[in-house]
Amino acid sequence: MSLFRSIATVGGFTMLSRVTGLMREMMIAHFLGAGAVADAFFVAFRFPNLFRSLFAEGAFNAAFVPLFTGKMTAEGTEAARRFAEQSFAVMTLVLALFVAVMELGMPWAIYGLAPGFDSVPGKMALAVDFSRICFPYLLFISLVSLQAGVLNSVGRFAAAAATPVLLNLTSMAGLWFLVPYTETAGHAMAWGTFAAGVVQFVWLARSARRAGMGLGPVRPRLTPEVKLLFKRIVPGAVGAGVYQVNLVINTMIASTVADGAVSYLNYADRVNQLPLGVVGIAIGTALLPTLSRQLKAGEAQAARTSQNRAMELGLALTLPAAVALMVIAAPVIRVLFERGSFGPNETAATASALVAFAIGLPAYVLVKVLVPGFFAREDTGTPVRVAGVAMVLNVVLNLSLAKPLGHVGMALATAVAAWANVVILGVLLARRGYFTVDERLKSKAPRIVAACAVMAGALWGGKLALWPLAQGQLMAVGILAGLVALGAVAFLAAAQLLGALSLGEIKGMVRRKRG
Repeated sequence: MSLFRSIATVGGFTMLSRVTGLMREMMIAHFLGAGAVADAFFVAFRFPNLFRSLFAEGAFNAAFVPLFTGKMTAEGTEAARRFAEQSFAVMTLVLALFVAVMELGMPWAIYGLAPGFDSVPGKMALAVDFSRICFPYLLFISLVSLQAGVLNSVGRFAAAAATPVLLNLTSMAGLWFLVPYTETAGHAMAWGTFAAGVVQFVWLARSARRAGMGLGPVRPRLTPEVKLLFKRIVPGAVGAGVYQVNLVINTMIASTVADGAVSYLNYADRVNQLPLGVVGIAIGTALLPTLSRQLKAGEAQAARTSQNRAMELGLALTLPAAVALMVIAAPVIRVLFERGSFGPNETAATASALVAFAIGLPAYVLVKVLVPGFFAREDTGTPVRVAGVAMVLNVVLNLSLAKPLGHVGMALATAVAAWANVVILGVLLARRGYFTVDERLKSKAPRIVAACAVMAGALWGGKLALWPLAQGQLMAVGILAGLVALGAVAFLAAAQLLGALSLGEIKGMVRRKRG
């Protein structure tokens, strides 16, 4: 299976997951708004969601896939499956104990994550209740991530990529059906999240069995391979998850800024996650096994070429998305969320955060392209040190910008820290001879930027002319759709004229790979 076909498979399902995720956020905005209950739920879900992002999209695959692939190549499929079973057993035991400890210590954990909640009566108690319901989700989704790593290593990307869709559908169903029977809509959402973890686990367990890689129960033992796996997970979690860790830091500070700040950042981040998930996660998930196989086969130049093409594809898809989100942030937020408990003031506050997040969108994706260059060489230490520098910068900028710019300053700090992460990772890869920007990428990148500038001008003019006419919701939806179409046509036309992007060339590459 080619790299581009793998990216397309993961990207297609990730697109579906992000679309259903937006639908879920629209339901949350309608039922919970952007006040105390919404803030409490978003903080409660931040704990398991942080680990989901680190495991499902970063550290676990980064540590597990090279080890599993190497064992399968050297000792065969059965030996690799036994390694996966031992890892599964140890993870189950460790995570079950961790969940139990966190359930008991939840009040103190929430005080650490959102200290500002204590100033609003009842808000801290709600966050604790929601967290105790949601937190077991971590156990299920971590085990799901192990099974996903197994399936990705044998070239089966679809089942694992579909699991976030199940999260969104199950949690939406919980919110819809349980609201009449729970104390608040936040309680209904928390129980829906718990149920989603169970559904995802069952789905992927069945998928692994169908692929001939079912993991049976074994007695937990810390074998040398399992010890090595967990040794690599710890630094990898920080290295691959700098974006999520930065969001946690934002949450801590936002809880002290204003009531609703946590919600504004969450809704804006959800919109920003659509292109990030579709492109960044798809590229990172497909690129790591490809680089691992090429490097183990001694094909260093092929690995560098794969990374260049992944970077080119990432820039071609995320730069125009970032520019578009910055230009039409307010129309996007209004159409998606402005209904029920979510009003015009919430729209304006969320849109301003989205503009700041979008500045860093290409950087978030480029990190997904660069980090596998280290992980495929079984180097998880370097990314964690780079991530540490980025996190320190994020904290400093958060503290500096929160007072003058409020929650927008925190989103901007996250974006700047992401770009710093990219620059340092790229320089280190180049110095070690792992990555060189080839002539094709040097030629394409400035042309992509120029095409984005043309698109920005078209979108800005279209917004000035058409958006004042958006008096009702139906008219707003129609005008936003028109603006999106205008931006897409402008970018594609400019890209073709400038030679920045050739869809026919990409299709030809996929066909050659198939052949």
